Amino acid sequence: MSELPEQIVTTPQELGACCEHLAACRRFGFDTEFVGENTYHPHLCLVQVATSERLFLIDPLAVGPLDAFWRLVVDPQNVVVVHAGREEVRLCRLWAGQTPDHFFDLQIAAGLVGLAYPLGAGALIHQLLGVQLAKAETLTEWRDRPLTAAQVRYAFDDVRYLLAAHERVAGRLDSLRRADWASEDFARMAAAVTPEEVPAEKWRKLRGLGSLDRRRLAIVRSIYNWREETAARMNRPARTIVRDDLIVEIARRNPARERDLQPIRGLPRRDLPAILQAVEVARALPPEQWPRAAEREQDPPQVGLVANVLQAVLGDFCARHQLAPGLVATSSDVKLLVRARMQGAPPPAESLLTQGWRARHVLPELLAVLEGRRSLRIVNVRADSPFVVEDVGGK
Repeated sequence: MSELPEQIVTTPQELGACCEHLAACRRFGFDTEFVGENTYHPHLCLVQVATSERLFLIDPLAVGPLDAFWRLVVDPQNVVVVHAGREEVRLCRLWAGQTPDHFFDLQIAAGLVGLAYPLGAGALIHQLLGVQLAKAETLTEWRDRPLTAAQVRYAFDDVRYLLAAHERVAGRLDSLRRADWASEDFARMAAAVTPEEVPAEKWRKLRGLGSLDRRRLAIVRSIYNWREETAARMNRPARTIVRDDLIVEIARRNPARERDLQPIRGLPRRDLPAILQAVEVARALPPEQWPRAAEREQDPPQVGLVANVLQAVLGDFCARHQLAPGLVATSSDVKLLVRARMQGAPPPAESLLTQGWRARHVLPELLAVLEGRRSLRIVNVRADSPFVVEDVGGK
């Protein structure tokens, strides 16, 4: 593979010329380097771009606004190739106000053509192209200038092979007739990237909620949402506004006055009025608007046993059809099917297996075993696909 010309873009004029080149190519690889430890939104430090003709490092700390570049990323006429591009899509949503219309995520696509999922960029490039990438700059400080020679080389290498990898993976997708599967999964990933909004139930991931009643859960939810909105507005890590454990402690105390909050160690005094207001918002809700306590699943032993069998069926199916099991479904997705079967309910909508191509091609295989219409038999323990799934006699 021949070396492509490389350019570091540091002026508005150079950025304009770069964008003209990208607009003419209509396909480019895209990666970013950012620092996110000290801010709510990632601090973008570098943008790497690859076309079939050139490689670019765009320095956002020097060139000024990247509006012209983001317009190219969201242009539906352009194919934008990324690897594990959740953060790239998130940054695009943050700065352009929308997600890319036509992007191709190599990590997702690889799982649809028989490679492992999730597969790191270095391993993916090595498996597809036989190239070994160095990863010495993974924890480097990207905000410092000037960039070192090692940083520059690392950054160029991050996109140097994206288009060649795209050609290989896209070719396999086409031969397997799974390009629409990939598009579906790309869109699902993009839809999940919503930096402007606090996911409705994300507060439920806080520890210590099990001992709280519904009224206090409403307080947790209200304070959590206030914290996330405040952190986003101030571009600060949420933990620096109010720690997770303090949110739960405030709800447990159910304060009525600011002085009720003062004994809580580690609570910023400047935010006491706003915190109390969030508590009052929750307290004013009618009981029917209080969040319900999460029901702890007390599964009987057979749920785990049957789910393990279905996981084996899924793994065997994936081996025979060149799919990565971790991309197709999680153990929780499988367990939801088993619980629904025990309750005589239809397959639950919240299971990934009941959506899109998975519902059309994978779910029927699992339901056939779960409902007793097909059986599982071991035929060759050395084979990648050691089972035979066959119709039950008389069914």
